[in-house]
Amino acid sequence: MNSGSKRVIVAWFLVIGWMGLIFYFSHQSGEASSSLSGGVTEVAYSWSQSLLPFVTIEFDPFHTWIRKAAHVAVYAVLGLFMVHALRVSTIEGRMSRRIILGAWVLCTVYAITDEVHQLFIPGRSGEVSDVALDSIGSMVGIGVYVVVWKMTKK
Repeated sequence: MNSGSKRVIVAWFLVIGWMGLIFYFSHQSGEASSSLSGGVTEVAYSWSQSLLPFVTIEFDPFHTWIRKAAHVAVYAVLGLFMVHALRVSTIEGRMSRRIILGAWVLCTVYAITDEVHQLFIPGRSGEVSDVALDSIGSMVGIGVYVVVWKMTKK
């Protein structure tokens, strides 16, 4: 097996592994999910109060913001992994609009399936707004990848 084949396998392993991690967290009950995000939010809230003691931030809106930011961040990583896997899977390893669009479409379709999956989990719901955030996040990850790739090719 040559290094190109190994690179393709590793790239798709990262995509599938990250999708599996998203599935794992989406499969948690509403109570478990709230507990996890609540713990993360408490730490972030404490830091924000330490760093910005002169700013009054209410906990509930901060918690909502953290949950929504997590959607963007998680799908930014998926977008980055997806565009890389598609690019290294081409014969020339070049970037194209088709690869960029394909990565975004695949990430958005996965976001839709993720939200539909949550409809069957106790205490969870599927939200169109979350699909939008996930789609935006994947665009961010793809964009970062494309910019860095172009910078390294010059």
